[in-house]
Amino acid sequence: MSNRLTQNSSNQRDARRARPVPSSLLNWLGVLPFFLFIFLFVFLPSFSLVSGSFQDRQGNFTFQNYLDLFSPSILSAYWVTIRISLASAVGGGILGFFMAYAVTLGGLPKGLRNALLTFSGVASNFAGVPLAFAFIATLGRTGMVTVLLKMAGFDLYDRGFSLYSFWGLTLTYLYFQFPLMILIITPALDGLKREWREAAENLGASSWTYWRRVALPVLTPSILGAMILLFGNAFGAYATALSLTGGFINLITILIGSQIKGDVLQNTGLGYALAIGMVIVMAGAITIYYFLRRRSERWLRV
Repeated sequence: MSNRLTQNSSNQRDARRARPVPSSLLNWLGVLPFFLFIFLFVFLPSFSLVSGSFQDRQGNFTFQNYLDLFSPSILSAYWVTIRISLASAVGGGILGFFMAYAVTLGGLPKGLRNALLTFSGVASNFAGVPLAFAFIATLGRTGMVTVLLKMAGFDLYDRGFSLYSFWGLTLTYLYFQFPLMILIITPALDGLKREWREAAENLGASSWTYWRRVALPVLTPSILGAMILLFGNAFGAYATALSLTGGFINLITILIGSQIKGDVLQNTGLGYALAIGMVIVMAGAITIYYFLRRRSERWLRV
């Protein structure tokens, strides 16, 4: 009897050892690197940013950094950055929408759609110093296009254009803005059901009526949400603007860089406070994008 009980106990222990680990535990282990990454590269830097924004040059507690945000030069930097972001978001959104429409619903060859989407995936991530150099070599004062137009009797810079101005920087931003719009809006255009157009045509609606009454109301949340995402993409750009303009345009990102790593204007606490202001603006934009995206997904599930 004793041997039998001992053997049964051993069998139960072996069964417990052989029992598989619950799948829920494995799932949590799978996302553990994600939470570790979030903690190290989101929460810790955010905590350092917030705490540093309340410190002066000597490390003492102060509210002066946030009071300085309302100075004319800083408010002007925020305003210029918002204007450039809005202009590139609207321009890139409109251009990207029509290009996406052409390759999804416009009846163009499928190979052209694949080529455009591949280009968009690359161009939407092409920014910084390489992009600035590419535009300087193309549209700078001695750029290839500028020289060719000048040889043809049309001088861009005599007509008021400058690559190193507000509109020049906006044009540069458009290079990575409209490809991003194409990538975002293409799935929404694919989500337009053929039955909706057929039903509208059966009721006597013209193509313009269908777009005005059906397609555009459905796509509007996606279009606006994508433009808000483009706004955030341009609002946080730093390397492209610095490399192209050398800091001549008063952008908030360049101002933050000068405060954190500058020699004369260095005030790390003020730079952190400026970054908190950017976070607030970006958080508002992302919140609006989230609600618009949820509304568009509800339409596409119908």
